[in-house]
Amino acid sequence: MLPFTLLQVIPCLDSGGAELSTLEISEAVVKSGGRSIIATQNGRLQTVAKKQGAKIFNLFLTSKNPVSILHNSLKLISIIKSEHVSIIHARSRAPAWSAFLAARKAKIPFVTTYHGAYNERGPIKRWYNSVMAKGDVVIANSKFTARLVQDRYGTPNDRLKVIYRGVDASFSSNSISQKRKMELRSSWGISPEQRIILQAARLTPWKGHKTLIEAAKILYETGHLHDVVVVLAGDDQGRADYRRFLNDLICNAGLKSHVKLVGHVSDIAAAFSEAYLSVIASVEPEAFGRTSVEAQSFGCPVIATRLGAPQETILAEPRVPCHKRTGWLIAEGNAKTLASTIIDALNLSDEQRRNLAEHAIHNVKANFSLEQMKRQTLQVYDCLLRNKSASNFDHQFQN
Repeated sequence: MLPFTLLQVIPCLDSGGAELSTLEISEAVVKSGGRSIIATQNGRLQTVAKKQGAKIFNLFLTSKNPVSILHNSLKLISIIKSEHVSIIHARSRAPAWSAFLAARKAKIPFVTTYHGAYNERGPIKRWYNSVMAKGDVVIANSKFTARLVQDRYGTPNDRLKVIYRGVDASFSSNSISQKRKMELRSSWGISPEQRIILQAARLTPWKGHKTLIEAAKILYETGHLHDVVVVLAGDDQGRADYRRFLNDLICNAGLKSHVKLVGHVSDIAAAFSEAYLSVIASVEPEAFGRTSVEAQSFGCPVIATRLGAPQETILAEPRVPCHKRTGWLIAEGNAKTLASTIIDALNLSDEQRRNLAEHAIHNVKANFSLEQMKRQTLQVYDCLLRNKSASNFDHQFQN
């Protein structure tokens, strides 16, 4: 009997939640005895995927051109046939159209993960986005995302599955050596005595970097940044103009020694381990917001805007009483509110921080474990392939 073979399609394996989820599910399939194939254009994470046992096919999957999409679908059909692919899983819109056409032609199950709260400006964009709701099973990465899919496309409950992204249990302060922490601080030019406010997000306007810089200016002018450095950690992904805009904001506000643009961070675990506070300043809804969970896994307090899934991932008032919170939820785009909340977080007593950390770590272990995410995703594949001798993936988690 041929082994189960999963084909995932994604534009590139560079950085981001969808990319990490691709690697995590690829690894789970391989460890459970299946075969993993990833069709992607490029990216620094390809090396990691190969080490995990995945086979990579490089295709130009970022193009929205209908001719390119059709051409890619033919290439995917060829891969499906030659590699005996059992199921295809799409994680982004342009490659999803190619994958959808290929899956229907090859008559194999088609799964999508709805990773983002895609903007819909007019009927053409709405139609383009709709492919992410065409899966035999549509995986939504939060309840917020699931409601969005249902509101937009009327996707029935029996085709919709909420699976939160997961964080590895080893992703915690205990797993990070002092050497890694000090090397990271040194690379950023930050001394051991300085407290770090971390915003880990790619450089794009909707992530709200401008609001955080404006809040930092307020904190500086009121004397609250004397031992604090704000770190904006994230790749500009080709948005050089936006990076220059942020750098100009920082310089014009006189914050060059207190706000740092550090680019892509390869050791993000060390970054969260050293963070005194994590900020998610998004001005548009987060479909999930992985960094809120990653920060909590280190017991790090989180301030996030009250948009989208952070309301599900962060325990804050009034959902829980003050002594059970893991962070704060605030209005978007308001620098004064953000600055005031940062001051509250900086003024927590040692006991209050320990209590918050305990609740944050428990929240992640109970609701956002990587093991849980893998198991639930593999069970989706099992269910779809029940008439095709699907492997029982769950045994790897029962030891």
